Amino acid sequence: MKSYKAPRGMRDVLPEEMPAWQRLEATAHRLARLFGYSEVRPPLMEETELFTRSVGEVTDIVEKEMFSLKKGKTSLTLRPEGTAGVVRAYCQAGYAKRDPLQRLYYCGPMWRYERPQRGRERMFTQFGVECIGSADPRLDAEAIQLACRFFEELGLTGLEVRLNSMGDGDDRDRYRDAVRGFFEPKRAELCELCQDRFERNVLRVLDCKNPSCQELAIGAPVVLDFLSEENAAHFADVQVALKSLGREPIVDPGIVRGLDYYTKTIFEIHAPAIGARSAICGGGRYDHLVRDLGGPDVPAVGFAIGFSGTLIMLEELGLMGDLKPVAPDAYVACLTGGDDDAALRREVLCVADELRAAGVSAIFDVDERSFKGQMKAIAKGGYRLAVIVGEDELARGVVQLKDLGAREQTEVPRADLASAAKGLLGG
Repeated sequence: MKSYKAPRGMRDVLPEEMPAWQRLEATAHRLARLFGYSEVRPPLMEETELFTRSVGEVTDIVEKEMFSLKKGKTSLTLRPEGTAGVVRAYCQAGYAKRDPLQRLYYCGPMWRYERPQRGRERMFTQFGVECIGSADPRLDAEAIQLACRFFEELGLTGLEVRLNSMGDGDDRDRYRDAVRGFFEPKRAELCELCQDRFERNVLRVLDCKNPSCQELAIGAPVVLDFLSEENAAHFADVQVALKSLGREPIVDPGIVRGLDYYTKTIFEIHAPAIGARSAICGGGRYDHLVRDLGGPDVPAVGFAIGFSGTLIMLEELGLMGDLKPVAPDAYVACLTGGDDDAALRREVLCVADELRAAGVSAIFDVDERSFKGQMKAIAKGGYRLAVIVGEDELARGVVQLKDLGAREQTEVPRADLASAAKGLLGG
């Protein structure tokens, strides 16, 4: 008989792994709300055209990595990144007219058809924020601060903030022309993909991972030399704002974000402690994406953090902690061996349900183990309380309540069990 496995590049997150994931999720939700962001949950699939228009047709994501399906004339794609869907939701909700400034965040799965490797999967989870509706450079600094705080809350220290600017408008056009002129004499030496990029979007050549193309790019024009006075001032203001927050940004002209919608500020957060592949977060400003997706010309800035890479980094740096699945609060044991064990087992179910109704998590034996076997299960299960029910207790309307940490056992009326259990749990 065939045995089934998760699709290649996609995996199960098992109960023993969940505490680490929940730690990241809880940190993301808490910090985002602390910074005034509201959660948004766009669909996991969008019209394919949304990504070709926003991410850019001359990108690896669109050309190679999207999971798409067609039904009739409809083409839908599992989201490869989060920004496009959030901006589409912003436009569809009419925020640009009724409440333009929106701080939005998301936390959920994305899909890209990549070659699976450690830290890079075909289905992966991202936490991202999108602040839409203002070009204020303080918001760039605020987004970077939020990203840094996320990692610092997880125990990382010594983070580096690396900044660049992609420019905007005429300076972006002048920079593109300069890059084209730089690569023109080397065009035949570029890889086949970059020769196509040269024709369609020459700036993508700078983002090539091919070592030979990276060598050919040495000495390429630097976008910061082409910034207009306005865009240079914005870039300077972002740096001043970061310094006021206690961050010392490093200007790095080599940073190139891989998506077409970025303008002005782009940034990466680096953790030098993990070595060569130290980039742990990226983001930037995308001031025309709302317009490109059918809305008004509204500026925006954001970032995304991948959970898989973050967990690997925490493990490598010894920052995972002793995270274990949380056991239920109570185990309800059945003192069998009397005249009507079946009735007693039904009553154990009722006792567990009474505890749950009061907010005390509880389980009970379903393997018909002896009382001694149940006590062994309790001893190694990590429970805080044990509730013991026997025929005598049932007849008298009481149960035995044991505080496993203090190793103290008391008899309590059945009607008072829930309040007594919550008292021992500190609730």
